[in-house]
Amino acid sequence: MRDETVYTAPATDDRPPARGAGLLVVAVYAIFALSASARAGVQLVRDAAEAPLAYGLSAFAAVVYIVAAVGLAHNGRRMRRVAWVAVSIEMAGVLVVGGLSLLAPELFQDDTVWSRFGMGYGFVPLVLPVLGLLWLWRSSPGRLARASER
Repeated sequence: MRDETVYTAPATDDRPPARGAGLLVVAVYAIFALSASARAGVQLVRDAAEAPLAYGLSAFAAVVYIVAAVGLAHNGRRMRRVAWVAVSIEMAGVLVVGGLSLLAPELFQDDTVWSRFGMGYGFVPLVLPVLGLLWLWRSSPGRLARASER
């Protein structure tokens, strides 16, 4: 009995990286990743004991922005899933931290990126995950394929 193993060529992704509106969304996420990382780094190095929850949340937000930016910049199936999760976590974080910072301000000795729904950043942290989720939905390869079959 012969073992007949079938070898197939690896799949390649010919789609170009994000362009147009998608590139703009990725760029804003990258800028927020840099600014939130710098802010959290300075806060944690200088004053970590002063407001550990707020500064820890700023560091967490920075990681979320980095992961979202990388996920949004790639077209692969796994990276799109990563982006969906990161942007969803960001949306939940903005809503929860924003609400808590207004309802129970004593929890936060200092502002985070998401405090008061991103008021300190012109509410961009509140709008950005909505744009990210809309872009992920709009640019979904499966959705586009189904739409082209109609």
